[in-house]
Amino acid sequence: MAAERAYLDHNASAPLCGAAKAAVVEALAIAANPSSVHSEGRAARRIVEDARRDVAAVVAARPEHVVFTSGATEAASTLLTSDWQMGRGAVRLSRLYVSAADHPCILCGGRFAADQVETIGVDGDGVVDFAALEAALARHDRTAGLPLVAIHAANNETGVIQPFRRIAEMTKAAGGVSVIDAVQAVGRIPLDIAETCVDYLILSSHKIGGPKGAGAIVAASDLMMPKPLVVGGGQEKGHRAGTENLPAIAGFGAAAREALAGLPRMDEVRALRDAIEALLAEGDAGIEIFGRGAERLPNTSFFAVPGLKAETAQIAFDLAGVALSAGSACSSGKVGPSHVLRAMGRGDNAGALRVSIGLSTTEEDVALFGTALAAILARRAERVRAA
Repeated sequence: MAAERAYLDHNASAPLCGAAKAAVVEALAIAANPSSVHSEGRAARRIVEDARRDVAAVVAARPEHVVFTSGATEAASTLLTSDWQMGRGAVRLSRLYVSAADHPCILCGGRFAADQVETIGVDGDGVVDFAALEAALARHDRTAGLPLVAIHAANNETGVIQPFRRIAEMTKAAGGVSVIDAVQAVGRIPLDIAETCVDYLILSSHKIGGPKGAGAIVAASDLMMPKPLVVGGGQEKGHRAGTENLPAIAGFGAAAREALAGLPRMDEVRALRDAIEALLAEGDAGIEIFGRGAERLPNTSFFAVPGLKAETAQIAFDLAGVALSAGSACSSGKVGPSHVLRAMGRGDNAGALRVSIGLSTTEEDVALFGTALAAILARRAERVRAA
């Protein structure tokens, strides 16, 4: 039976998984504050700590090194600061290094001043320019403070996976601190924070099938932490004030548990992604898939249809029952040239579309995409003939 609609936009927000929905509903029934010491409060605290354990497990970290936030953007804003603490002593990080293809929450520099942020270029596939990063770290003025390198593990548009262990090792050799935005990587590729050599990971609930409104900072150790962004009470060991969002955190934990269990099935997702790319290659339509020369996530394909603007193609797919995107979903619905493609030297291409799928994607969804694509290409061919 053919699917009526196909949701192929998991990188923007994955569908809420059943376990996460059940966890949210259960948590909603608990009125108590997790900081309260009575029985009801302890029940709420148990939910938070169980979720902390599950979120830690998805990246093989220690639960006590997980700090819950309202999302990945808040986590990034917390970590991207020059003011850090080691015990009771202050540590200064004087300069931030980011890649030109990073997510806007990293590119904006967080709490660093604009003149403290240096952007490192990427190659034609979107992989960071290691020679440029090495040179930047070599000339870093250690007398002013330590360097902070913040780069995504996998690009949200192209799915290209950065060699993040190499980035972390290079940063460590320069005496710096490494932050990896693992939002798109978690649940799609195996991650072990110790094996990555990174100091801090950024995670997001709704990218892995949890509810919106929860994210996390995961630290390799508690030796050094940034000055808090949200101050007030002593929640999250003083790293993030405010009463915990119990339903969202509960759902986040359940989604993390499901994501970890689903990792062995990522080959199934890759097979569906490859089937989509086989459809893109049919008929010699000249469709280009970006980032194919690098290692990519198994669920993502970013492509351009020659002669079609991104917004036109996106609307056409939507009318045909296929939900996909024209790049990042963080720009309030705006469609324009991709900063990722511009960084890759392809800034003139305004027709890029992203398909991103997951374990809930079916062969019927792929078939509906193929039908929609064929109709769109047929209409394009008719316009060309009529011109």
